[in-house]
Amino acid sequence: MFKRNAFFFGTLLGSVMAIAVHVAPAGAQSAGQPSIDSDAGILVENCMVRFINKTKVPSESQGKLTQLSVEEGMSIKKGDVIAIVDDQQARLALELKEAEELVAKLNAQNDVNKRDAVQSEVIARQEAAAYRDLYAKGAAPQFEMLKKQAEADRAILRIELADLNENTAMAEYVAKKVGTKLAQSDIEMRTIRAEFDAYVENRFAQLGEWVQPGSPIVELVQMDFVRVEGFIDAFRYAGQIQKGADVKVEITVGGTSTNPVIQTFVGKIDYVSMELDLNKRHRIWVKVPNQRDGDDWLIKPGMRATMQIMPPAAGGLF
Repeated sequence: MFKRNAFFFGTLLGSVMAIAVHVAPAGAQSAGQPSIDSDAGILVENCMVRFINKTKVPSESQGKLTQLSVEEGMSIKKGDVIAIVDDQQARLALELKEAEELVAKLNAQNDVNKRDAVQSEVIARQEAAAYRDLYAKGAAPQFEMLKKQAEADRAILRIELADLNENTAMAEYVAKKVGTKLAQSDIEMRTIRAEFDAYVENRFAQLGEWVQPGSPIVELVQMDFVRVEGFIDAFRYAGQIQKGADVKVEITVGGTSTNPVIQTFVGKIDYVSMELDLNKRHRIWVKVPNQRDGDDWLIKPGMRATMQIMPPAAGGLF
């Protein structure tokens, strides 16, 4: 009895393993080839709509949020103010830097010492010449003549010193201007702005909250353009898929599984990855313009799509 049962189970196990050996390669092959050849080009299925820009906008300064101008679901433009970190102290620092810059500017423009040194040098030179004539006539002692000559030489040095002081004052003025720009930059860093036209996907911070540099304030997503991304067998289509190849994109934007609503776009492949994934596939994507649908957008990340690619050898748009 035991031998018959052992024989039966052994036979059954061998049959199951044989079936598995024949089925497994077919499944692996279909998973690695999501693309279909046809006379119209290469059909890439199971593509996905994704964001081009999806950014968590951080604070660049430390302080309390004194203004928070956005809510989730708002559409904002590039340059719009999202939030302001308390900038009262920064503005006072700017006023101080502007006053210091003004003082430095006045000092840099002040040439009184230079003009006085020049006039003094003229008088000293004339006086030295007069004493040389008197000495030559025996009307003045030698030490008086030498003293006047030394005074004339010192007058020339005072002109050089006045030039040096003017250059130093100018350098200090330039340094104060830089300090003013730094103070202005600090204020600007406390004003958080949108870097692109965007939709506010998430808001993390609250009005009055204390934030640190790097603390996320909001998450912005770009919706005027989206990316349709797919994968294609790198070995099967070697040399056929290139950046700039003509492509037709069909995105399912609504409807049902039996009666889908399809939106079609014609364009060119914008990206082909150099790296292959574990299934030896290139990642490719196409940039697609989105369309407004009232207050909403027609195409949303996560929607399914297909691409139909014309290899460069075939040429021509669809």
